[in-house]
Amino acid sequence: MDRFWESTERSDMRINTKIFGEIEISEDKVITFQDGIIGFPDLKRFALLHDEERGDRAGIHFLQSLEEPGFAMPVMNPLDVKPDYDPEVDDELLAVAGRITPENLLVLVTVSIPGDLTKMSVNLQGPFILNIEERRGCQLILDNGSYPVRFPIYDILQAGKEGV
Repeated sequence: MDRFWESTERSDMRINTKIFGEIEISEDKVITFQDGIIGFPDLKRFALLHDEERGDRAGIHFLQSLEEPGFAMPVMNPLDVKPDYDPEVDDELLAVAGRITPENLLVLVTVSIPGDLTKMSVNLQGPFILNIEERRGCQLILDNGSYPVRFPIYDILQAGKEGV
């Protein structure tokens, strides 16, 4: 994912976010979801952020909307909690993300963080597919039933912290 953060052009914008306060985002870091995301079809421009003070613990990042500064969705790489995650997706569904290759592909899933952290889960059924070279993405619904909407991750993250 480090390649995603490398910048070649500078054209910055400032937004005031709910989670991160006022931040500056380089235009070359903006990810466009042509069709929006599920439940939010009007939100099309996002930036992938993480809390620099807390570091990249547990690999949780945020898809921060640039149209709606109060909207930031926690996301993570599904391989961090389910190493065998490998959904089969029809190439036609990925067309809006551009030409996907193993080198430019980044898959993220939504993280649900309830008050009771032991019930933390990820949605393996609705992944975000990002083309990090073209900064385009899409969200899919996997309808083959092989991945759950609520996959528990608390114990997996705790084991990772303890080095188990």
